[in-house]
Amino acid sequence: MDRPVHAGDQETRFQRVLVVVGIATLAFNLRPAAVSVGPVLDEVRGGLGLNGTETGLLTSLPVLSFAVFGALAPRFARRIGMHRATLVALLALVAGLWLRSRMDAGVPFLLLSFVSLSGMAVANVLLPSLVKLHFPDRVGLLTSVYSTFLALGLTSASILTVPIAEHGSGAGLDWRLGLVVWAGTAVVAVLPWLALVRHDQRQEVQPQRHGLADVARTRIGWVMAVFFGLQSLQAYVIFGWVAKVYRDAGFSASTAGLLLGVATGISIPLSFVIPSLTARLADPRVLLTAIMGCYPVGYLGLLIAPVGGAWVWAVALGIGTTTFPFILTLIGLRARTPAGTAALSGFTQSVGYLISVIGPFGVGVLHDATRGWTVPLWALLAVCVPQYLVGLAASRPAYLEDQLTARPATEKTA
Repeated sequence: MDRPVHAGDQETRFQRVLVVVGIATLAFNLRPAAVSVGPVLDEVRGGLGLNGTETGLLTSLPVLSFAVFGALAPRFARRIGMHRATLVALLALVAGLWLRSRMDAGVPFLLLSFVSLSGMAVANVLLPSLVKLHFPDRVGLLTSVYSTFLALGLTSASILTVPIAEHGSGAGLDWRLGLVVWAGTAVVAVLPWLALVRHDQRQEVQPQRHGLADVARTRIGWVMAVFFGLQSLQAYVIFGWVAKVYRDAGFSASTAGLLLGVATGISIPLSFVIPSLTARLADPRVLLTAIMGCYPVGYLGLLIAPVGGAWVWAVALGIGTTTFPFILTLIGLRARTPAGTAALSGFTQSVGYLISVIGPFGVGVLHDATRGWTVPLWALLAVCVPQYLVGLAASRPAYLEDQLTARPATEKTA
């Protein structure tokens, strides 16, 4: 069988470097729009007059937008080209981030947050496909690169949003300044993609396209989607609510933001190591077990001694969230072609984020109903069990294209 022709086969050294720069800067900007709100959530809520339901919706918007626009990303990329779609996604991110910081009412702020997060969603789905397209033989390495930059952006937004807000005009935290600064970093990411869109003019049409409905008929599609959904549920609860948990325990806004930064910062070195390990290990279930074991440590710690062991629990929860680079690597490894990777990525992330919507919103509802964090933290602890079990299933070797071709053959013989 002839090896498929990939974009990387026809690129010069400079073009390949530009692709890496584009992927890295894009990845850096895929979390600040969502994570920067958490450390200043009380100020945003007070400044815009958000009620409890609207605040819960705000923390749920990242996963909701990923569910809606993640499903549309593969078709959008086929229609206008993968690189053009990435550029459009970045422009939506910049526009939404800048405009929402100028709003004085809750509804327009929520709508513009949804716009910026839609850009994040599309780019999030396309990243594994871009890696598979340009670096088909180095999926683990390039996933390490963009996972690391994603973690850098995540940590930067967690740690720096409050200090930046403290330097704004007026007394207290200028949450508008703390949020709008991330539009500037997204502008930087736009620059390499202005040149990379030329790749779409010379890409050959893929001989075979897989739709989301095709992936929905495979076991690997559903296993990956459920695992992705449960890990996203955990992650976005941590990003959206853990700073609030620490503030309610008695920490200041800046210290709570720093604790969230520790949780996200620990993922920086691990995000570089985990994808390579996942790609090389004969049995990645061992790695999964080590990562998943950290969630119970963090949640039980917050239940028993939220102040005394605050830094340890932040580290433990941060390690737990590295199930994200773990499954991102699996997406690239569980398909044989860029088209298959795009379809699997789109289905996994759209369905997965739809599953995870209940997490941030549900935690907000439980907190308001019980006026505390005990019930929400026990609920998150319980989610670890099905997440681990389905993660074990996702770690077993399988390929999307093999299951797609095996199914029609099975149907014919039935």
